[in-house]
Amino acid sequence: MSKEIFHIREAKVDDVHIILELIKALAEYEKEPDSVKATPELLEQNIFKTPYAHTLLAFSGTPEAPGNALGMALYFFNYSTWTGRPGLYLEDLFVKPETRNIGVGKALFAELAKVAQEKNCARLDWSVLKWNTPSIDFYEKVLQASSMHDWMGMRLEERGIENLKQFAVRSS
Repeated sequence: MSKEIFHIREAKVDDVHIILELIKALAEYEKEPDSVKATPELLEQNIFKTPYAHTLLAFSGTPEAPGNALGMALYFFNYSTWTGRPGLYLEDLFVKPETRNIGVGKALFAELAKVAQEKNCARLDWSVLKWNTPSIDFYEKVLQASSMHDWMGMRLEERGIENLKQFAVRSS
C-alpha cells in the first residue's frame, strides 16, 4: 500500500455515512466504541446545514476515480482573545491503521494549514490522548508541534452544562 495514490477533498453532504464510519473506527482505536452518539442526521445538520464543523476526507485514487476513504480531519474555528484572530481547532484526525505511513496524516495537516492561512488563523490546536505515543511522536518529531504542558483540558458534558443554570443571574 506504500505506493498508493490518494487525494483529499472537503466532505460533501453525501459523505455523512463515510464520516460516521471513520468516527466509529476512531472510537474503536481510542478504546471507546460505545461513546459514539453521532448519527447521519446529526452530522448532516451540524457539519453541512449549520455548519458548526468542517471535514476533510482522504480517499485512495484520484479525484476523477476515487476509491476508499482512508482518513479524515474534522475541525472548527475558535477565537483567541490574545491574538485577536481566529484559530483552527482540530477536533479529530484519523487515518485508518492499514493505510498509515503513506503520507495521509501529513497531507491532511497540509490541507488544514491551507485552511488556517486562508482564514488568517493565528493558531492550529488539537488534543491527543496521553497514551497515544505514536501520534505524539508524529506531532512532535514530524510536525514539530509543541505540547502545552501548562494547560490542562477541562470538559462539561450535557449534565454539567445543565447544572450551570444554577449560577444564572436572576432578573428582578
